[in-house]
Amino acid sequence: MRVFRFGSRGLLTKSSVLNSGRPPPCLSAVRTKTSSPKNFTDYSSLSLIYRPRVPALFNFARDLLDFWEEKEKAGKKSSQPAFWWVNDDNEEIRWSFEELGFHSRKLANVLTEECGLVRGDRVFLVLPRVPEWWLVNIACLRTGTVLIPGTSQLTARDVLHRLQVSEAKCVITDESMAPLLEAVSPQCPALTTKLLLSSKGRPGWGDLTALIRSASADHVCVDTRSDEPMTIFFTSGTTGSPKMTQHSHCSYGLGLTVNGRYWLDLTDSDVFWNTSDTGWAKSAWSSVFAPWTQGACVFVHHMPRFSTHTVLKTLSSFPISTFCTAPTAYRMLVQEDPSRFQFQALEHCLSAGEPINPEVMSKWRELTGLDIYEGYGQTETVLIAGTFKGMEIRPGSFGKASPAYDVQWLFLWFQVVDEEGNIVPQGTEGNLAIRVKPHKPFSLFTEYTGEPEKTAECYCGDFYLTGDRGVMDRDGYLWFVGRADDVILSAGYRIGPFEVENALIEHDAVAESAVVSSPDPVRGEVVKAFVVLTPEYRSKEQSGLIRELQTHVKKVTAPYKYPRKIEFVDQLPKTVSGKIRRVELRKKEWEQS
Repeated sequence: MRVFRFGSRGLLTKSSVLNSGRPPPCLSAVRTKTSSPKNFTDYSSLSLIYRPRVPALFNFARDLLDFWEEKEKAGKKSSQPAFWWVNDDNEEIRWSFEELGFHSRKLANVLTEECGLVRGDRVFLVLPRVPEWWLVNIACLRTGTVLIPGTSQLTARDVLHRLQVSEAKCVITDESMAPLLEAVSPQCPALTTKLLLSSKGRPGWGDLTALIRSASADHVCVDTRSDEPMTIFFTSGTTGSPKMTQHSHCSYGLGLTVNGRYWLDLTDSDVFWNTSDTGWAKSAWSSVFAPWTQGACVFVHHMPRFSTHTVLKTLSSFPISTFCTAPTAYRMLVQEDPSRFQFQALEHCLSAGEPINPEVMSKWRELTGLDIYEGYGQTETVLIAGTFKGMEIRPGSFGKASPAYDVQWLFLWFQVVDEEGNIVPQGTEGNLAIRVKPHKPFSLFTEYTGEPEKTAECYCGDFYLTGDRGVMDRDGYLWFVGRADDVILSAGYRIGPFEVENALIEHDAVAESAVVSSPDPVRGEVVKAFVVLTPEYRSKEQSGLIRELQTHVKKVTAPYKYPRKIEFVDQLPKTVSGKIRRVELRKKEWEQS
């Protein structure tokens, strides 16, 4: 294995462990597996010890990353690195908090001096799991610029919408996305700077690596307000284009302490691996804020494609103590038979993004001896509810309210309510909701930027509605029933039917369509399209037409949104006012499974 790190002068150098003839010291240390909490006593203690204070000024880079850097320099932190990156070519990078600070300060100077960005300007970032993605995250924090992450699966239409609506002034990407961004940038007048991560030069683009190398490492972090915009995630809904979900420096920067300290239960001795794609909010949750709040090591394996064998081999080869991935991944991993591997360091396994099957949890425990602790939250929130260490795990339930939304100011913050915002009795199905009156939790998103009507639609009476339906039993355990709207949760991806239907209607064969979720044994649910054909296509061979429509959707919108199932119908069920009754189609689809 080739082991690399960036030295204090920013040069790529071989690590001293390369030719030592033995593994790094941390690889030989095997800790005892335990399900006992490290940062709290039991679930009932959480509401007593979680007493966050929101200062007027807060910046995660200065107040937490620099804090851990100073502890590290003083010898008051474990020897684990802050960041540990590997890839399929056996390359490896390890950075301490000091090195993380060194490189991120240099990049902060690139953003302000080379790119001319000022506090509040927006930066659109599309990079895979490469170290520079983390450096851009921190540099934006240090400069007070607003980060807008995106996935590399976005199409030209997706990118154009995001750049135009956000008015981003800077884009940072690699050579795989550069042609697409070049094609749409003339239609984005706010865009002034393009930075490219590549070994090849490209006209009109700044060389990100070269600019970082030559930049000064002296930088003074901006004094950002706690309520100041920090990041924007585009999230899909049932109608219209994706919305800009805005978070402040405190809502994620402070709010995700709940995730890191209590749900993940991390310390500065832990090595934590979260497999989320860099374009999603879960990456901010579990690959940036939650682990570094606790001074834990963020572990990353850059896999071009998800590989069950690679994941299991990585878990057995590195001292990863805590692991979080999507239910879809667990479903695939148990089919690979993890019992063939030895996970000597692994202590804590977690899952989020969609409900996980009790059968998968049972199989994973049977094969590894470890439980899976489920978490529930949204782009708009931090952890809303979850199963915590020391708590009885009830298969099918996603646990109890997290301390972020539990009892505060004598109110039970997380509730199940009816359509008027009234709390329903325990055991009764209703809308999962968070109380926002008399005090709105600071860990809730600020707004859907530029769409006050959409923001207002989220609230009912004294509550923010998550858009999910569920039941709370008499012991406070929560049970997921389904989405209150038509949003599809497939393999951790959130897919709005409107986007898929819009793509389908552009094909000459489609007169109209309705898109709903359909059960799937691996992904939980997948996109299914009910399509009414135009007259000239009704006699066409159906299997070939299905493939043609699927290929069309992949080209028009992000490939993960394409309908894996298509059914041709003569007509769609509609209300008297002509609205498509997706709920009827969805109900029929799930009842037949």
